[in-house]
Amino acid sequence: MSDSLIAIVPAAGVGARAGRPGDAAVPKQYRSLAGQPMLRRAVQSLLADARIAQVRVAVTPGDQWVDEALRGLPRTVWRPCGGPTRADTVAAALADANLDDAAWVLVHDAARPGLPAASLARLIDACLAHPVGGLLALPVADTVKAVAYGQQADADTAHVARTVDRQGLWLAQTPQMFRAGALIAALGTAAAARLAVTDEASAMEAAGHAPLLVPGDARNFKVTWPGDFELMEKWL
Repeated sequence: MSDSLIAIVPAAGVGARAGRPGDAAVPKQYRSLAGQPMLRRAVQSLLADARIAQVRVAVTPGDQWVDEALRGLPRTVWRPCGGPTRADTVAAALADANLDDAAWVLVHDAARPGLPAASLARLIDACLAHPVGGLLALPVADTVKAVAYGQQADADTAHVARTVDRQGLWLAQTPQMFRAGALIAALGTAAAARLAVTDEASAMEAAGHAPLLVPGDARNFKVTWPGDFELMEKWL
């Protein structure tokens, strides 16, 4: 079977939760982190492993920022095939890449620019020896609360409904690494069943696979809220 590795970065969203009053109308992935667009830093984190033959960035048609953000990066292409959801974007990027079914695909969030090279190498090493593939993840360390809402579903009316046992709970990160053929099939099955999959592993799980959990790193957190930019800049 082929051990060729291709990375896909879905970057068709806007990251509305990361916006602050007065911010320029620039999608989250293009905002500057320590002098460079976040997307560029996320792609560079993948290029750190020479085993990844190419990084393919999927953006929304008409994207006006990507060409400048990625200019000069080796082994990197961008394609205007982004869709309305993450799953749609990844499926379209896979179709656009026209990969052999046996090729390995790593899908990585544009909002995780702090991926350490050691974590990436650990994932690749583990998945190459695994029949399904897997993902970086971290065990939950904090106490977990399930929330009940009042008549309006917002934080002001939320209260604790119960405490959830954190034993056996992990927080999914990216990259998530699977064979191209299996991932295409899983995403197609999920779409046909109208399953709301929020990452590639959940599509693989729905198709009956058991992805491998590979220990990640706290520095590989997802930039989601306005304050996360400052935290990520300290790490970078």
